[in-house]
Amino acid sequence: MPTFTSLDVTDVRFPTSRTLDGSDAMNQDPDYSAAYLDLRTSSGESGASLVFTIGRGNDVQGEAIRALSHHLVGRDVDEVLAGIGRAGAAMIEDSQLRWLGPEKGVMQMAIGAVVNALWDLRCMREGKPLWLLLAELSPEELVELVDLRYLEDVMTREEALEILERSVPGRAERIARLREEGYPAYTTTPGWLGYTDEKMERLLREARDEGFDMVKLKVGGDPADDLRRFGIARKVLGEDFPIAADANQRWGVAEAVAAMEALAPASPYWIEEPTSPDDVLAHAEIRRRIAPIRVATGEHVHNRVMFKQLLQAQAVDVVQIDATRVGGVHENLAILLLAARFDVPVCPHAGGVGLCEMVQHLAMLDYVAISGTVQDRRIEYVDHLHEHFVEPAIIEAGRYRAPELPGAGARMLPDSLSTHRFPDGPVWRGLLR
Repeated sequence: MPTFTSLDVTDVRFPTSRTLDGSDAMNQDPDYSAAYLDLRTSSGESGASLVFTIGRGNDVQGEAIRALSHHLVGRDVDEVLAGIGRAGAAMIEDSQLRWLGPEKGVMQMAIGAVVNALWDLRCMREGKPLWLLLAELSPEELVELVDLRYLEDVMTREEALEILERSVPGRAERIARLREEGYPAYTTTPGWLGYTDEKMERLLREARDEGFDMVKLKVGGDPADDLRRFGIARKVLGEDFPIAADANQRWGVAEAVAAMEALAPASPYWIEEPTSPDDVLAHAEIRRRIAPIRVATGEHVHNRVMFKQLLQAQAVDVVQIDATRVGGVHENLAILLLAARFDVPVCPHAGGVGLCEMVQHLAMLDYVAISGTVQDRRIEYVDHLHEHFVEPAIIEAGRYRAPELPGAGARMLPDSLSTHRFPDGPVWRGLLR
C-alpha cells in the first residue's frame, strides 16, 4: 500500500532580469522563478507541480507548500487519488491556514500546487496527458470536482452539469481535431517594455513569419512612448493585425481611460489588467468608458468568486485563467464553467516558468469538454525557458500542439533543477560572487 512520504520543494530561479525578459510597467527586474514541488510516495512514484514567482517570492511560496504536508504525508496514495476533489477541499477548509486569507494569495497558490501535483501523479499512473484525462471524465465526474459554494447565485450544480452535457456530443471529433490542428496561440515575446526598438521590431517580424496571428505589447509607461511602440508594430504587421496591450495593473480609472483614448488610434485589440486586479467595479467602469476596446484580466485574480463578480458586473470581455494563481485544476474548472455560463471567451495567461506547459491543458479541456469552441480564444505564448521541461510546449504555425506525454505539464528536467537551484546551483554561484 503506497503512501505519500514528502512534499519536496526546490527553489528554482532564472536570471531573466539580466536581459529584461519579462519586464513590464510594474515588474521591471523579474527573475523568472518557480517553487517546484515533487510530491513523493513510498513506491517511488511522484507528482510534479510548481508555482510561478518572479524571484524572492519563492521563499514564501515554498514554506506555504510545505505547510500543507500534514494533509498528505502518511496517507494512502490510491485513496487520495480516487478522491482528489475531497483532498483539495480538505486543504481549502484547513481553518488555521485559511485564516491567513480565505481562498486567496500565497496559501491558495500553495494548495493549487499540491492539487496539480496530485493530478500529475494520476496522469502518470493512467498514462495520459492531463487535458485528455479530464476530457474523458463524465460530466458528473467533472462537476464533482468543482466547489460551487459562493457560485450558486449565478450557476447551480444543475446548470454546470448542463454546460458539460451540452459538450458531450462531438468530444471525440474535437479531440481528433485538436491533435491534428493544435490550439490557437498569440505571443508576447516581442512586447517586453525593456526591449529596444530594434529588438522589438526583429521579434515582431519573427512572430509574423512563425505564423502567429496576434501579438501583445506591454504598455503603461509614457503614453506617447506606448503609441510610438504601437506605431512600430503597426508598420511591421499592418493595420488589421490584432495587437493587444497589457498595462500590468499600472493605472487608476481616470489614467486608464486617458491612456486608452491616447492609444485608440493604434486600434489595440484589448487592454489587459488596466487597473488593480482586485477592483471589479473599476474594471467595469473602464470597460464602459473605452468601448469598443476590449478589457481582459485574470492572471492575478485570486479565486472563482472574483471571476464570478467580474462576469456579473460585465467588467471583462476576456477571461484570463492562470495555471498557478488559484487553487489548481478544480478551481480553474469552476472558472471555465463560469465563463461558459456568461458566454465570455477564455484566453489563458502563460509565459513565465512552465505556465505555457501547464495552462495549455486547461484551455484544451475547455475546447473539448466545456465551451466546444476555439472562436475568439488563444493561449498566450512566450518563448522563454521551455527547454527546461520534460515535454516543452510546442508551437507550430502559431498554434499549440496538443501534449501527448503523461502528466500535467510541470515536470522539469533534473539537470535544470540542479543548475538553477537558488542560491547554490552553478548558475547562481557564478552570479552571486
